Amino acid sequence: MKLYTSPRAPNPRRVAMFIAEKAIPAIEQVNLDLTANEHRSAAFLAMNPLGRVPALVLDDGRVLCETRAICTYLEGLYPHTNLMGEDFDERAFIEMADRRIELHLFFGIANCVRHTHPGLAALEQPQFPDFGAAQGLKMRETAHWLDAVLSRQPFVAGERFTIADITAFCALEFARGLMKFKPGAEGMPHLQAWRDRIAERPSAAAS
Repeated sequence: MKLYTSPRAPNPRRVAMFIAEKAIPAIEQVNLDLTANEHRSAAFLAMNPLGRVPALVLDDGRVLCETRAICTYLEGLYPHTNLMGEDFDERAFIEMADRRIELHLFFGIANCVRHTHPGLAALEQPQFPDFGAAQGLKMRETAHWLDAVLSRQPFVAGERFTIADITAFCALEFARGLMKFKPGAEGMPHLQAWRDRIAERPSAAAS
């Protein structure tokens, strides 16, 4: 398999952290420079017409795109350590948590950064700064909700580490770098403590 990725981007980081948590044997990686528009090259667009990373080229030549789809495939190939649920009941609740984080936290952060940060202007044209600012406020509403969740349980989806924690951590790290968002400084101590715990995992450093 071959993984087309971009190390500093949050979605590729989710896949990298997932791979590290599962101790999957090394997958060949091709790093694309997004600022140089390498994801818009003819060769890459032939693999993924939407021009997004990550993209996983399977051994049979098929190309699998979208972060969660890639993780689902890898979970099937390498079922241990399980990160997406042992049975249908657990899978459903982990997916619910992961989708909530993706839709309401991760996407809010991404929209805020893409539409307000001058360094991403080349990737997001046109930028709509008012929309980005509004998304920054909405993502904080979700962060406060998550802070309350983490006051009652140790991980995003419950009692153990799952893909939902990976999605949330990568989202917060993206916000920490480009939005200067620190939950503890904005009245979210449980979210800050959780972030600090996850940051100590080897997979966080490896991704």
